[in-house]
Amino acid sequence: MRLIRGLTNLKMLSRQVDSPLAQGCVATIGNFDGVHLGHQTIIDQVKNKARALNLPSVVMIFEPQPREFFQGMEAPPRLMGFRQKFEALLAAGIDIVLCLKFDGTFRSYSGMGFIDDVLIGGLAVRHLVVGDDFRFGCDRAGDFTLLEKVGKTAGFTVENTRTVTVAGERISSTRIRNLLLDNELEKAASLLGAPYHVRGRVVYGRQLGRQIGSPTANILLHQMPALRGVYVVGVTLEDGTVQDGIANIGLRPTVDGKQPALEVHLFDFAGTLYGQRIEVVFRHGLRDEEKFDSIDALKAQIARDFDAARAWLAERSEQSIADPND
Repeated sequence: MRLIRGLTNLKMLSRQVDSPLAQGCVATIGNFDGVHLGHQTIIDQVKNKARALNLPSVVMIFEPQPREFFQGMEAPPRLMGFRQKFEALLAAGIDIVLCLKFDGTFRSYSGMGFIDDVLIGGLAVRHLVVGDDFRFGCDRAGDFTLLEKVGKTAGFTVENTRTVTVAGERISSTRIRNLLLDNELEKAASLLGAPYHVRGRVVYGRQLGRQIGSPTANILLHQMPALRGVYVVGVTLEDGTVQDGIANIGLRPTVDGKQPALEVHLFDFAGTLYGQRIEVVFRHGLRDEEKFDSIDALKAQIARDFDAARAWLAERSEQSIADPND
């Protein structure tokens, strides 16, 4: 698996004699936010064709995502940060991830400029998998028809992505975001292929955990999260152990938070978590994020959240004993 960041690095790589792209590649393009079951079907299309042609598989993504560039803070919240997305594509078996910076210069590319510089000059693409509604280039002038037309003379083919539906509706990142906002965690998991989770590295926080007798893991988020509020969570530590706890995800209004963050309070755990990269699985919503009049009021609410979370976990445990196939 290889990460290529930026068009300059892509062009430098393409000029190397031993470049993994020397014979071309099979590629797809998109945000791949969440790497959900619909994305995984596209990835399988790419991998199968790459295997048949004995070429590397490539996923092209953008940072920031195009809607983030155009809409700023009004853009939809992400399901995944960049590193977690990269790791998910790695786990899905993609050979190369190309991450291009979406800025004013890149936005000004014409449709043909994008094809010439990126698809042909950079990737030497032999086969491309995109939706028939895919648009690219300045003012979204490039489309599936243009790709097919150019491909016939440039030596690459274009294939439409396969649509995956659940309950008669197409799986999409937007649909999953809406389910998460409605606290429909199980339905969201059915479209993602796994429970919704966030991975990140624990950093120093406000030390509230010491005051309330529960270790706190603080993870800074680079974009607004798809969830906001307080949840029962399961946390996988670097050594593979899993701990129960509660988590607040959002802007921490009581302390006038400016950057989105994930604060996790673990049950029955002693030790330090600083520097660890952990995975937080969201299991059940407890309440919305809210602003309290004082830190003491916040600490009292966290204690009540602990009780509510333990009660929910106990109820789930009893249900599992009653129905071992649950």
